[in-house]
Amino acid sequence: MKTTRKLIFLASCYLMAHSENALAQGAVSKKTLTTETGAKVGDNQNSKTVGRSGATLLEDFHLIEKLAAFDRERIPERVVHARGAGAFGEFEVLQSMKAYTKAGVFAEKGTKTPVLVRFSTVIHGQGSPETLRDPRGFATKFYTAEGNYDLVGNNLPVFFIRDAMKFPDMVHALKPSPQTNKQDPNRYFDFFSHIPEATHMLTRLYSDYGTPMDYRHMNGSSVHAFKWINEKGEKVYVKYTWKTLQGEKNLTAEMAQKVQSMDFQHATVDLYQSIMQGEFPAWELYVQIMKPEQMDNLSYNPLDPTKIWEEKDFPLMLVGKMTLNKNPENYFEQIEQSAFSPAVVVPGIEPSEDKLLQGRLFSYSDTQRHRLGGNFQQIEVNKPKTQVHSNNQDGYFSQRHKNSDVNYEPSRKAGTYQEDASAKPSETQLSEVSITQAKIEKTNDFEQAGIFYRNLSAVEKANLVKNLSADLKSLQDEEVRKIMLSYFEQADKDFGKALSMALSKK
Repeated sequence: MKTTRKLIFLASCYLMAHSENALAQGAVSKKTLTTETGAKVGDNQNSKTVGRSGATLLEDFHLIEKLAAFDRERIPERVVHARGAGAFGEFEVLQSMKAYTKAGVFAEKGTKTPVLVRFSTVIHGQGSPETLRDPRGFATKFYTAEGNYDLVGNNLPVFFIRDAMKFPDMVHALKPSPQTNKQDPNRYFDFFSHIPEATHMLTRLYSDYGTPMDYRHMNGSSVHAFKWINEKGEKVYVKYTWKTLQGEKNLTAEMAQKVQSMDFQHATVDLYQSIMQGEFPAWELYVQIMKPEQMDNLSYNPLDPTKIWEEKDFPLMLVGKMTLNKNPENYFEQIEQSAFSPAVVVPGIEPSEDKLLQGRLFSYSDTQRHRLGGNFQQIEVNKPKTQVHSNNQDGYFSQRHKNSDVNYEPSRKAGTYQEDASAKPSETQLSEVSITQAKIEKTNDFEQAGIFYRNLSAVEKANLVKNLSADLKSLQDEEVRKIMLSYFEQADKDFGKALSMALSKK
């Protein structure tokens, strides 16, 4: 707590000093104020009126332009991951991965790639406190020499659901009620009482890992498995893990309340301030690798995002180190307008058959087109460092600057963009498969939740039971409470017993 309070105090001092310094600099070197079209502004204090006390004139274009721009400052916030902070930095490969993937970003030891990272809370809105119990987003954009690569994940290594069909329902249940506009445990536990696979995620979320100390002191995970393909066309499945070099630290529920009472945006302040002071946060990137022939040997479906891959079976392999060393100069332009999607990959990296991931491939990019427009990839922060050669055209705010008569392919004319067969996706052989709508095999909904519980310390177990029982006590539907309790009992008998005892107390 002392560390958190010190950071908040230092941040306040810094912001005050920075503001005073900026004012002082402005007094020394002033720039002429202009309109959006570049004309000088003569008076930015008073509207043009008929006499000093008369009506304002519509011909005051500077006034109209200011108000019109102001009215359009807000864009739709993300439905999830609305509250966030970010920074720029660099990723360096520490161990070559070219035996597993032809993706240049991970291929050669010593390769350095610029990155942008956006951290976020998931469920709550843009101005919400950063202390609330919630998964934390951990999205990394690699500006590689082969195009952008987005590694989009969370701090927790699993998720609530395994099928994208249930994603809108899950978010609706976790968001405020459409009637009361209040987030309500009765609503989301009513939903989760029908979703036994959520037991693992709920067990982690209600532990202290559901309230990280800040963004610098949390790990990250891809949650989903992806496919890596090497130059020989050989395929493996991978999961990514970011390990913070600052040490993983969490807040108890009581600590989170105290921090929130002092500063509801403490994590944003902490990240910004640490970089300003030259204390650059860093993470090591690890992967777990699974060969296709290993997948059927497990008691669970390894592409199920409600499951982890046990490290004893699939050891962590060090890939590289990421350091964040530059704050955004304009939050809206560089962080709010940043767009991430797990569909943004480079040759050598492909999505797996994970049913939740498959839905995200569409939904994330679709969200950005709604928020930012059809040409969101041309916004500076989203542009790749490589040249873009596509036949897409026009739309709002198009900045392609294409000078050619050919906007189609194939063509025999000079300057036509050509395919590159080396970038073709891998082939997957299917046999005796029917199109269906069905639950996956080997659901095994409770085992890993129990393993996680048993690995917690006595204090962490007590905090988990206290946090979870507090919400379960508030449920009005006794049947929902009994069903949820049965899930946790199936995960671990002692876990269920501790919850039952906590619920029996008034």
